[in-house]
Order: sequence, then structure tokens, then C-alpha cells
Amino acid sequence: MANTGDHDIARSSYKAYWRDNLRLMAVLLAIWAAVSFGAGILFRDGLDNFSIGGAPLGFWFAQQGAIYVFVILIFVCSALMHRIERKYDIDDDEG
Repeated sequence: MANTGDHDIARSSYKAYWRDNLRLMAVLLAIWAAVSFGAGILFRDGLDNFSIGGAPLGFWFAQQGAIYVFVILIFVCSALMHRIERKYDIDDDEG
């Protein structure tokens, strides 16, 4: 049995939990990389044809948009991790 804090779960559930956890992290990091590197650097010239608040869109993503997306991804990560923890019955929230 694998011990995750105060909870014991079967090895197969433990592996499945970490597989889901790593998959979630990979997807969220890929989104963050695409927005920060892709929109801010690689696709900047194309995005600069549009503007937000008077600033070219590529510049906006490089300066502010990537930060906004990162903060949103933090909340998404938290919500999805709670869902994964409930799925494997290792949710440590009280109530």
C-alpha cells in the first residue's frame, strides 16, 4: 500500500492518481508555454494586427496576457486537483 499523508490507497490507485496528476500538470504547462512563448514571441507579428486597449495584441500577451493566463491556470489547477483527489478518495478537505 502506498501512503499519501494519512491515507492508504492501493498501488494501482496510487499509480493512476499520479498518472492523472502528471497529465494535468503537462496540459497546464503546455497551455502556459503556448500562451507565454507562443503568443508573446512566436506569433507576435500576426497578433500585432489586433489590439487590446490601444496596445498590439502580441505585445499585450508578452507583458500582461501571459500573467493573466497563469493566474487563471492556478485556479483551474486547484479545481481539477480537487476533482482528482475526490476521484481517488484522498481529498483532505474537511467538511
